[in-house]
Amino acid sequence: MVALIVALISAVPAFADKKDAKISFTETSFDFGKVSKKDGKVSHVFSFTNDGGRNLVITNARADCGCTRPQYDDSPVAPGKEGTLKVTFVPAAKGHFTKKVTVTTNGNPRKVRLIIKGEVVE
Repeated sequence: MVALIVALISAVPAFADKKDAKISFTETSFDFGKVSKKDGKVSHVFSFTNDGGRNLVITNARADCGCTRPQYDDSPVAPGKEGTLKVTFVPAAKGHFTKKVTVTTNGNPRKVRLIIKGEVVE
């Protein structure tokens, strides 16, 4: 009887995880390498899948500075389907950069941090 109760209790988190929306990014960081200041802005598209059992919605995406702009569709992503989030960087000052974008969702995990990096040259 005790073994049955333990088995049921341990199965609940696994079942609940499948029932919620779950965001899974293909990659969470991207290196632009050398970026020319005179060529202007550069962008990268991060792809993700909803690996959960409910619709996934990105409720917010916030960059850590004004030179980085996330763009996303706030339409629901059905279970098993893919979505994208585009991050654009506007190079202003020469040197190495690392910028973060915090993505907030209705799923698991609630927040994911994406990172872009590179080096701005003339």
